[in-house]
Amino acid sequence: MKSKNLFAIDIGNSWYKCLTYDYGTECQYQLPNALAHFDEEFYEKPYDEDDVDFEENLIIEIKSHAILDKREIYYIGKAAAKQRDVSLTAYHNQKATEDRTYILLFGLAAYHAVQLHHDENEINYTIDQLAVSLPTTQFKEKKEIFKQRLLGTHTIIFHKVPGFAEPKELVVKLKIEDVIVGAEGACAYLGLTRNLETLTIYNDSLVNDSKKGIIIGDLGGDSIDFVGIKNNKPVSSVEGETFGINPFLDNIIQKISKNEMYKFDSRAELEEKLAAGQSEWYVEPYAGVKKDISKYIIPQLKLMAIKYLEHFDRVRSTSNEIKGATRYIAVGGAAKLAQKQIQEAAVKWSERGRPIHLTFPENMEKLNVVGLMILAKMKQLKNEQEQEQNDTTNLNFVKG
Repeated sequence: MKSKNLFAIDIGNSWYKCLTYDYGTECQYQLPNALAHFDEEFYEKPYDEDDVDFEENLIIEIKSHAILDKREIYYIGKAAAKQRDVSLTAYHNQKATEDRTYILLFGLAAYHAVQLHHDENEINYTIDQLAVSLPTTQFKEKKEIFKQRLLGTHTIIFHKVPGFAEPKELVVKLKIEDVIVGAEGACAYLGLTRNLETLTIYNDSLVNDSKKGIIIGDLGGDSIDFVGIKNNKPVSSVEGETFGINPFLDNIIQKISKNEMYKFDSRAELEEKLAAGQSEWYVEPYAGVKKDISKYIIPQLKLMAIKYLEHFDRVRSTSNEIKGATRYIAVGGAAKLAQKQIQEAAVKWSERGRPIHLTFPENMEKLNVVGLMILAKMKQLKNEQEQEQNDTTNLNFVKG
């Protein structure tokens, strides 16, 4: 593959997960899906700018055909999560048509560009191939809209940049040359079966199992994206549902706020605590005072686990194409957080005579973004091969 800038972004309802491939150099990022309006009047300047992490101080303005309101300035990611008016995703949000998707996506891409060119205050950065995902419930109707709004040139202005002289602005002109949109869940299957470097199939066992049928349940923030795989290809009769971990996280946050007088900045903050393990399931509402919060967490995860399996059972029962499925695979960040509770619920499901033997792959929370990068590389290779064919045809025509 020729030297190109490739980007893969898994647009999660709690996190934006990103893999980049710049002329062979790989980077990865995570950005909380949090947004807040910036108000100069209430901006508190850090006492010592040398101690300020730029990633935690992202204040951006975007000029783009993809954004409806072009005059707003926002905190994004970790900076937004600390604000009083922080905006998290609403239930059943429409990723392709909401400004927040583009604000966060362009902001993350521009932040990456700054890491590569940190000594410049005006940067031109081109993404040759961008791969993004949509839930299966939105994929068919919204993928073209999404693609068209992403293509082209977008200007991202970072305000209050630590270490920069007044006016402390840094401008990134981001050009996106090509976009491919993948369906969540289907991208995870790519990540499970193909090598990220060579793009060849390495999991022959899983591909062989697809002859009988595989169901992947990608559990996210506000959607559960089911994909049925038959003969190594997704089937059309399996789609997702508007069900995810976010309502359960919100219930946990509300109960802790009410009973323990502690407020989480965002769902992402709570998810980080859940991922750290039960030994970290406590809060400190006051210095030196620790409160165990497992009694709020475990019941919610158990409830979500039961409903997750109910959805799995419904999918395998209603799709004729995938009724003989022999493999059921759990993926997604939410599935990883609740793996123990899902496995316990599956035992009870078996006792009821409807066994669902789930597989929990390694790095299940990253499979979508890995699959997206594989998709980006495959699309880029296809583009290069088509260009070479066109060049050869034109040369033969000239030779006559």
